[in-house]
Amino acid sequence: MTIERVAIIGLGLLGGSIGLAVQKHLPGVATAGYDADPDVRARARERGLTAVVADRPVEAVEKADLVILCVPVGAMGEAARAIAPALGEDTIVSDVGSSKESTYSALSEALPHHHVIPAHPVAGTEESGPDAGFASLFHRRWCIVTPPEGADPAKVAALVTFWEDLGALVETMDAGHHDRVLAVTSHIPHLIAYTIVGTASDLEQVTRSEVIKFSAGGFRDFTRIAASDPTMWRDVFLNNREAVLEMLDRFLTDLALMREAIRAEDGETMFDWFTRTRAIRRGIVAIGQDDARPDFGRKDHD
Repeated sequence: MTIERVAIIGLGLLGGSIGLAVQKHLPGVATAGYDADPDVRARARERGLTAVVADRPVEAVEKADLVILCVPVGAMGEAARAIAPALGEDTIVSDVGSSKESTYSALSEALPHHHVIPAHPVAGTEESGPDAGFASLFHRRWCIVTPPEGADPAKVAALVTFWEDLGALVETMDAGHHDRVLAVTSHIPHLIAYTIVGTASDLEQVTRSEVIKFSAGGFRDFTRIAASDPTMWRDVFLNNREAVLEMLDRFLTDLALMREAIRAEDGETMFDWFTRTRAIRRGIVAIGQDDARPDFGRKDHD
């Protein structure tokens, strides 16, 4: 199967980046886009996020070989129903959501006679909206494709090739396994970041200006994560609830062990734990998923 026309529903960070990446890396592929917000559509036209920005979702997906839904996971079903009347029999319908079991359930219910193949590009920034997208967002970042049982192998291969052409590293896995992996590598870190930043801002003995003024590196990085789109992350936690709760219980158990080590002045336990976790950081750098330079490669402002 050859993908010649791509439609993107939702023109924020991910949708806009896909549109720009297709135009850069696949110049022979036609792109069309739609966003429910008319202001976003106007800005998408100004930036040229897709070759055509339609005013109705059905207009964007007409004759598309691939439709990618770039909306919050809680809105997948509604978005799918809006495009259903204009989808072709062979059109691949995919997405970029961070929760795969719930996404597939919503899409397959809304589009029972279409080829639904979910995917999740593990890439992004704390920014959102049509001005946040850029063509190199997916370069050397993982995209996880979660084809359902019985998916057409040719269509799965076409979707994998599409993401590879945008510069992504692609892996396929079961949707349930994806949700457990992402719960610990993405969802729990975001939940911790939102919580610790909220805790700091609520402390009665520490003023908000002090929190901002004296933010050390660790807290500063938490604030970057906690600046992510609140609608998107609310929907992620609601739609990947079971996996998040499973990993959160494990984290709380480990956190309680560290609390007891501090209370007991058990430096050996803390040292062993901290030494073991350093290996994870080194592994991430070794495979090229982050910058090995001090302070994450930030410029020295001192």
